[in-house]
Amino acid sequence: MSDVIDFSKSDGLVPVVVQDDATGAVLMLAYMNRAAYERTIATGYACYWSRSRRALWVKGETSGNRQEVRSIDVDCDGDTLLLRIVQHGGAACHEGYASCFFRRRDGNAWRVTAERVVDPATLYAKR
Repeated sequence: MSDVIDFSKSDGLVPVVVQDDATGAVLMLAYMNRAAYERTIATGYACYWSRSRRALWVKGETSGNRQEVRSIDVDCDGDTLLLRIVQHGGAACHEGYASCFFRRRDGNAWRVTAERVVDPATLYAKR
């Protein structure tokens, strides 16, 4: 049923909003191509396309912070996905926060609004 998803736009990538299934908190934004989508469907764990590395990226393969997919929704245009996931390991963010959205604009400055849940130095140690 991937034909509902329009991978023809934006170099074959669709944005993916990732939400915590239990709380509804937005954890991160990532991108999928068809291969990442199909791997996600096949394994039940989130796989994305890394634009910087230009390669598939299985979330948690080096940090251990895997994302177990509970549901996938597609928007009306078929060009954006919403994943509801269970975040294993506590941190969706590579900086050690539960969510990548841990800063809020406050007047003329950005303010950190969350506590780190994991020391980022330990996230990518050789496993």
